[in-house]
Amino acid sequence: MNHKSNLLLVDGMALLFRAFYATAVSGQFMINSKGVPTNGVQGFVKHMMTAVSKFNPSHVAVCWDMGSKTFRTEMFPDYKANRGEAPVELIPQFDLVKEVVEAFDIPNIGVPGYEADDCIGTIAKNVADELPVSILTGDKDILQLIDDRTSVILLQKGFGNYQVHNRDSLYTEKGIWPEQMIDLKALMGDPSDNYPGVRGIGEKTAIKLLQQYNDVEGILDNLGALTKGQRAKIEQDLEMLHLSRKLAAIKCDVDVSCDLGEATFQINREKVFNKFEEIEFKGLHKFIPSIKELA
Repeated sequence: MNHKSNLLLVDGMALLFRAFYATAVSGQFMINSKGVPTNGVQGFVKHMMTAVSKFNPSHVAVCWDMGSKTFRTEMFPDYKANRGEAPVELIPQFDLVKEVVEAFDIPNIGVPGYEADDCIGTIAKNVADELPVSILTGDKDILQLIDDRTSVILLQKGFGNYQVHNRDSLYTEKGIWPEQMIDLKALMGDPSDNYPGVRGIGEKTAIKLLQQYNDVEGILDNLGALTKGQRAKIEQDLEMLHLSRKLAAIKCDVDVSCDLGEATFQINREKVFNKFEEIEFKGLHKFIPSIKELA
């Protein structure tokens, strides 16, 4: 494995939830002899290590949400209020997955009051020495963080399938730039995060308006040029438009940093395998590169 100098930031919850639901559907919770379900953690390790062997990062860190109360829920109590309680089989896996990440000597990073996205954004913007950053996630909200040195690796179905986006590829696919993704969500809202944006404005219209007027401010400066229907919708939901934009924007000034020394990727195989044995993971050894591959 020749390490390219770059930092892989892993969106922990995105991988854990994806892994959990992929097997939970068929009731495979992989309960070990201590009665602890491990399906999400096992899938998490597969996702993380498959990406590590494909993208060869020199540094790796995992970012986590720290509970559901954040500055966004203070701003808008209904934020993500549509999400039910976590399934009972997933709850013990939240701590377990962090223990496993620790066994890999990979830092677990999270700040109470903020989402993992905010930690990822802050680290990506502030990491030293022009180090290229890749963000591993299944969550398209993170696309707004793409810039000249930050790319996003979106998990697709199965293991080892990715869509990698940089500025140009995102523009080619969407017709707007990464920084306009915030305005897109401000206009169309986000049903999965439970805020409405401007009622009656969908993705197509929102993208067209952003291509014409660049951002929310530009659209508001040109309300007179919009169709009567568009103008009426925006005027009616003006307050929600501004609030949705605040909710959509990932904060990149959180009090968090990533120590590159601690995030340097080097596996102590014995430590990892001991952890696997303790939790009774089967068949995961093949996902751990051998010493010579790491050299």
